[in-house]
Amino acid sequence: MRVFVTGATGFVGTAVVQDLLSAGHQVLGLARSDASAATLIAAGAEVHRGTLEDLDSLRQGALTSDGIIHTAFIHDFSNMAASAVTDRITVETFIEALAGSGKPLVVTSGIATVAALDGGRLGTEKDAPNPNTPGRHRVPSEEITLAAASRGVRSSVVRLPTSVHDKDDHGFIPMLINIARQKGVSAYIGEGLNRWPAVHRLDAARVFRLALEKGAAGTRFHAIGDEGIPTRDIATAIGKHLNIPVVSVSAAEAADHFGWLGHFFGVDCPASGALTQEWLGWHPAHPGLIRDLGNGSYFA
Repeated sequence: MRVFVTGATGFVGTAVVQDLLSAGHQVLGLARSDASAATLIAAGAEVHRGTLEDLDSLRQGALTSDGIIHTAFIHDFSNMAASAVTDRITVETFIEALAGSGKPLVVTSGIATVAALDGGRLGTEKDAPNPNTPGRHRVPSEEITLAAASRGVRSSVVRLPTSVHDKDDHGFIPMLINIARQKGVSAYIGEGLNRWPAVHRLDAARVFRLALEKGAAGTRFHAIGDEGIPTRDIATAIGKHLNIPVVSVSAAEAADHFGWLGHFFGVDCPASGALTQEWLGWHPAHPGLIRDLGNGSYFA
């Protein structure tokens, strides 16, 4: 297939592009800068210039492709509501372009949409989003993507866990490491028993490709390697590699210690990818988060 990929030069998107190309697909990558365009060309992909705000460009990319993988998202934590609106409009544009075609549309969401389930059970692919979780900004896009199945789009959602890890990670884990360096201690909140799921970037990329190739319309997939690592274990691994004390901070102290990240580090969101493994024939093949932290790249 000729696949239109947004976020094609991002942390996850780069791996998605490589996985697609390795499987024999053509890739048309959205690029908003000359640097991004050069990266795509070097990878062996075609370039489509535009941004998430340029709806005409998005529509053109969609219409000239056999399917879409949407990994881009504006991670402006100071105004996530605006980022969510942009994402929803992007997805709506893709749905309008693909309606009635039967072509695949794979949209990124987050496991945090099903955080804090009753009894602390593992979230599954069959769980609808909880609008009261930290991942609520992803809910509108997830819902309209799944609803597009009734409009002749083979639409699906890939939920990513709290940590997608690998070298070049610039997400929550590097932020926690930097805070630990600055504070001189590696902290967790309370007893540190709340759990974060995780997945290696290359394993996540494979889920996107398989969802594109054979995912059923109206389906959620979970790219999950580690189902739920206690945050105390994450803090302990960071403290070990930085050779600093590992301490507990109270919920009241979390905002002062972690800043806005404290809100996310205190969330309990264990999740399973068992159904995704069954439906797509996918199995995680790369190291888990704690092992990945031990390889040294995060602390170079």
